[in-house]
Amino acid sequence: MIRLKKEDFNIMLDHAVGELPNEACGLIAGEKNGSDKVIKKVYLLTNTDHSNEHFSLDPKEQLAAVRDMRKNGLVPLGNWHSHPETPSRPSDEDKRLAYDSTASYLILSLMHSDKPVLNAFHIEGNTAEREELVIE
Repeated sequence: MIRLKKEDFNIMLDHAVGELPNEACGLIAGEKNGSDKVIKKVYLLTNTDHSNEHFSLDPKEQLAAVRDMRKNGLVPLGNWHSHPETPSRPSDEDKRLAYDSTASYLILSLMHSDKPVLNAFHIEGNTAEREELVIE
């Protein structure tokens, strides 16, 4: 199970809406308790692709985020990105680029602007399994 604070969900949502029509992206960090993950901090990074169909994390921002995680005693839990026009599920490209099978991949769909949908996935190879996500 993955736990995310409502205020962190809103931070992600605001960033994703602000980046429209492009995909927004970032990292998530927190604590692991067995198979449970508690997200303590959401990082908002620049999509250097400036595209509505794919994203690349800014490497300098990614390094700064990892340094911040270490400084604050957090562990990397995965990443998140938005899908401006498609459902909250991994695309073929998302699966192909999911190199870390220990990471959680959060996808925020803005396909229906009045009903944003956030889902979490465990991706290994070409297989994506939904992870339980609780927004509290």
